[in-house]
Amino acid sequence: MNNSRDHQLGPFERLALMFGGEGGKGTAYLTSATENYKKYFAELLGTFALVFVGSGCVCADYYLVKSGSQGFGLLGIAIAFGFVVVAVAYSLGYISGAHINPAVTVTMVATKRMTAGVGIMYIFSQVAGATFAGYLLKLLFPEALASVFLGTCVLGSTVTISQAIGMEAVITFLLVFVVFATVIDKRATPALAGLAIGFVVLFGVMVGGAISGGSMNPARVFGPAMASGHFANHYVWWIGPIIGGLLAGFSYDLFFSEKKKELPLNSSSVHKKRVNRVRKSNNGKLGNRRPSLA
Repeated sequence: MNNSRDHQLGPFERLALMFGGEGGKGTAYLTSATENYKKYFAELLGTFALVFVGSGCVCADYYLVKSGSQGFGLLGIAIAFGFVVVAVAYSLGYISGAHINPAVTVTMVATKRMTAGVGIMYIFSQVAGATFAGYLLKLLFPEALASVFLGTCVLGSTVTISQAIGMEAVITFLLVFVVFATVIDKRATPALAGLAIGFVVLFGVMVGGAISGGSMNPARVFGPAMASGHFANHYVWWIGPIIGGLLAGFSYDLFFSEKKKELPLNSSSVHKKRVNRVRKSNNGKLGNRRPSLA
């Protein structure tokens, strides 16, 4: 075996060669598993970053206000969420697509752009990353536990459940629609996708912050809620974003996706059709005629 090639192989590839042989089934299985684990870990890491930075900004804002300083306010928190999404999109998007949001993943599965099994693993990774971030925030910002619930979303005063679900559905619709328009659609400019998605998240937090917290993401709420134990009206941030995401995905496919164009007939197929017409018009005599011998 070539020693120089062995030196370039990673641990998974070497293990695959030991059990499956070069080009064997073991190689294929382990290579596939390695690629999947990269995607799942990217989703876990990306969602961790989203919750740690975004919800952490909520916790830090509480600490600043409590100490008498001017906090970030809703605009500062919205900027934090928007820009961390931009960073994650550009750093992890080429690995997993940077869903970092169960609503996006559910829509991908529903529109048949992802298998259900992979989608379930994506959502599990997203929830795990968000939960890890929530418990880390609990360790770093203990005073934000009973006050702002570690940055989890809550309903605004006098806001009804239907209002909150409606707000989450609308802003998530806009988010997923932009994802489809900039990432999924091949006609788009992929270099601008991260910025477009990040700005939609920023605007969504600003618009929905006073109503529902502007989550657009079930995992972003679940992580801090798990760590703080605050699950009041928690279903709002699953129902609203998933409904909005599904509506966006199906609407884009129905009205805006590029339709498959029928290829024009080539000259050979046209010639065959003409010959068939001649044979039929000759009552089949031309088609049944045998070649004469010279």
